[in-house]
Amino acid sequence: MISIMKAERLKWKKTFIPKLVWLAPIVTLLLSAGLMGGSFFQKGAYNWWYSMLLPGALTICCALVVEKDAKLKYHSILAMPIDLKKIWFSKILACSAWLLLITLIFFAGITTGGILFGHSFPLTKSLAGSLLIFLTMLWQIPLCLFLAAKLGTYIAILINLVGNIVGIVALADGEFWFSIPYGITARLICPTLEILPNGLPVPEGSPLLNTWVIAPGILVALAWFALISFITARWFQKREAK
Repeated sequence: MISIMKAERLKWKKTFIPKLVWLAPIVTLLLSAGLMGGSFFQKGAYNWWYSMLLPGALTICCALVVEKDAKLKYHSILAMPIDLKKIWFSKILACSAWLLLITLIFFAGITTGGILFGHSFPLTKSLAGSLLIFLTMLWQIPLCLFLAAKLGTYIAILINLVGNIVGIVALADGEFWFSIPYGITARLICPTLEILPNGLPVPEGSPLLNTWVIAPGILVALAWFALISFITARWFQKREAK
């Protein structure tokens, strides 16, 4: 599996994926510094990050991973004496490693910006927020890979961005936030960083500050990750018969 992951990453060298891992955090931080700045820098950056820029960057990454093979009509993969499930899981794991790297780069940037503009969050709370975003967005990787392979890059980006926006607006502060995974990240950010999806502080005494939702929310998001990974791997495996 590790050798297949390395082969997948070698395919990325002449794509936009390596540049995107730096560009997305930098754009987010510059956008927040320009529009917010001061003590609102970190709050603004986190809101831009998990609501739009990270989902967009992640979808583009997954789409480019699939696009490389799709241009060859998957002949190079189908000709290999390897279970297609392993290839699919390798793509998921490679993209997961990419997501972790971009998360760490963003965390380093937002911490540096906090030193310059003033911290909104203690270091431990900011780290917890970044890792929470990473864990609760893992499920989007197999979904985006599937959407890109089935519908194409632009449709995949549109569906995933709309899903994130709708999830944040309609589900984050509702009772059924856990039922559709697009609402999980925004809901868990409320007690972790104490900010609403619109960037405002969560009012004192609000039930959105209850920390009991964090552990179940992460477990639900990881369960979605496992389920979607398994279902899409089964779908990809059927390409053997084509």
